[in-house]
Amino acid sequence: MKEEIRLAGSGGQGVILASIILADAAVLSGNNATQSQAYGPEARGGACKAEVVISDERIRFGKVLKPSFLLALNQKAADTFAKDLPKETIVMLDESIKTPEGLTENTVIRLPILETAKEKVGKAFTANIVAVGAINNVLHLCDNETLFEAVKLHIPKGTEEINLKALSEGEKLRGSNE
Repeated sequence: MKEEIRLAGSGGQGVILASIILADAAVLSGNNATQSQAYGPEARGGACKAEVVISDERIRFGKVLKPSFLLALNQKAADTFAKDLPKETIVMLDESIKTPEGLTENTVIRLPILETAKEKVGKAFTANIVAVGAINNVLHLCDNETLFEAVKLHIPKGTEEINLKALSEGEKLRGSNE
């Protein structure tokens, strides 16, 4: 098993934290994982990319070369990172994003990630945790209990309930494929 996961959005959307949680969940499940990140000079609103490589074997190179999965939480991220993907890459887009050109051969899953965080969870800032639940639902990286343990490692005390709700709502999402 090997997954090369790229998460992209803008600063403040929590894609770096989401990638760290996915990496920790993989390690807690007995797999190997590496995590890396890149972002623009702006603390909030600038472009942001985070990557996770998860494998049941030793990871010899920790950067994503051929993404098996891409999450884009805004249009700029989708347009930037959806170029030249392997045709089997699973692409998860927030449903507010237009599908970038060239993705017709790829598997595209459209989910209401941002809307779910705002409307069902009640806090827009939980979109990254909603996304983590949705990603695990698609990729089956670990069991739900392990995923929540990884989430708890990185959230402030007292926010467990809202983050568990966000994770649960993300796990329930079923998107439309194009």
